[in-house]
Amino acid sequence: MSITTTENGTVQAQRPASGRRTNYRALRRGLTSFIILLVGWELIGRFVLTNQVFAVPFSAVVQSAIEMWGRGELQTNIAASLTAVAYGMVLAMIIGILIGVAMGASTAFREYVEPLLTAFYATPLVAMAPILILWFGIGIASKIAVVFLMAIFPIAINTSAGIRNTDREYLEVAYAFRASRLQAVWKVMIPAAIPFVVTGLRLAVGRAIVGVVVGELFGARAGLGFLIFTAGQTFDTPSLFVGVITLAFIGMGLTLGIRAVEDRISGWKGTVQE
Repeated sequence: MSITTTENGTVQAQRPASGRRTNYRALRRGLTSFIILLVGWELIGRFVLTNQVFAVPFSAVVQSAIEMWGRGELQTNIAASLTAVAYGMVLAMIIGILIGVAMGASTAFREYVEPLLTAFYATPLVAMAPILILWFGIGIASKIAVVFLMAIFPIAINTSAGIRNTDREYLEVAYAFRASRLQAVWKVMIPAAIPFVVTGLRLAVGRAIVGVVVGELFGARAGLGFLIFTAGQTFDTPSLFVGVITLAFIGMGLTLGIRAVEDRISGWKGTVQE
């Protein structure tokens, strides 16, 4: 990243052209790996694993997705799962970041909360899904609760780690300019912790998708987990793969979105490219 000074004296950071070339190269490599995977899937499904119960070629999955889209079934299931993931992730992000900041900034608060947080993070929370469904019913509330519980812990833990790993020199400069503790947290610690927070969000996305699927497996009227469950019960392998692939693309899209937000709000930190 280069630094330039404008005529009026302001300083601007510019991303080097090599960074853009690296992004294009990464995109090309990613697309190449996808193409190789899909071609291999098609060939194996047609010539190696010919039993349609165990595996189907990728073209059969695409055909099933088109048929489900035409009936409106796929859109309904995607909307149901995305709604639960969105609400659960927003709640987990807000509460998780607040808890993480408090844990990182306050030693006393961390000593009270961290053991509980670590214990719950190590607990297989998917086992709580049946209980949450009993508490909240088979509607969307139970799915949001499962997503929230799955996603909040990596966000809180990574945020706390980011706050505690703030460069002490930055804090000393802030305090030298008579910054209060709250100002140091808001203007120094939180910006410095952004990469840690984003890492927590990336981990939380994967756990959130697992959570919504588990919630929909145990009791739901719609959703991609419900689609996978019903397809598995009826040995509809193409529809089962449609649900799995759709979830994979949703997770990838959310992760790329989080990465784009990170580049926008913390691009000043720069990256190391090889």
